[in-house]
Amino acid sequence: MGIVFTEFSGDRAVATMPVEGNTQPIGLLHGGAYVVLGESLGSMHANLIAPEGMVAVGIDINATHTSSATEGVVTGVCTPIKVGRTLTVHEIVVTDERGRRCSTIRITNLYRPAP
Repeated sequence: MGIVFTEFSGDRAVATMPVEGNTQPIGLLHGGAYVVLGESLGSMHANLIAPEGMVAVGIDINATHTSSATEGVVTGVCTPIKVGRTLTVHEIVVTDERGRRCSTIRITNLYRPAP
């Protein structure tokens, strides 16, 4: 997928992903690629901020695609919406190089005891 994390802190996570190699046959960034970027950002951030002895597991993800990237890279910015003791919800906004919002992804993670 070519995902590169550029920022990873308690407040947010940011990553880029190339369009090339992740497209549909008609040249648009594949909707599933947006979701992979969102899942990677949201799940990894949920694990970063997890309570001690807990791990995050995804239980729901959805995406709304509002524009289409056809070249360059997209950037995903992941911020927590809700951080609880047992559940987290993150929003990931994916933009193209011109700053257009291409996809908005929401992921919910459940905290479970670490194995």
